[in-house]
Amino acid sequence: MEDFKKYVSLAKNGDTDAFAKLYSLVYKDMYHIALYSLRNSQDASDAVSETVLDAFSSIGNLRNEEAFKHWIMKILSAKIKKKQREYMGSALEYDELCREFEEFDYEMIELKEALESLDDESRNILSMSVLGGYTSQEISKMFKMNAATVRSKLMRIKQHLKISLSKEGLV
Repeated sequence: MEDFKKYVSLAKNGDTDAFAKLYSLVYKDMYHIALYSLRNSQDASDAVSETVLDAFSSIGNLRNEEAFKHWIMKILSAKIKKKQREYMGSALEYDELCREFEEFDYEMIELKEALESLDDESRNILSMSVLGGYTSQEISKMFKMNAATVRSKLMRIKQHLKISLSKEGLV
């Protein structure tokens, strides 16, 4: 946490090396969350790149230096939602959207199918919780909902996955 505070302070004063260090601390989490949510490596890379550009240009507006990771993930969440809206408005086939998702290595096809059955919001909340390690309180701020609602949604998402996987004999 102290690293974030130190590097954010430097980055806010125009130190590009400090911003690069901040990026190196969060890029893997950002990419995994974007890939899991968007199911396409190019779109995931685009979302992360757009997020980094926005964060770099507006880091001077970040008030709480300790909140950098939460702040950049909130920007990423908005970029992911924008991409998902683009999917809804486009005429691309589902298979075309998901062809590169195969790179994400699931050992069991049943698990992949269960995860794909989730709606976009559920997939985003689950990815922030499981892949990003965020608490329900942190996720609630990102999605502008009550923390209790996030916990209840996570419980329902996990229950849905458990039921889906138990039908396949995996749980």
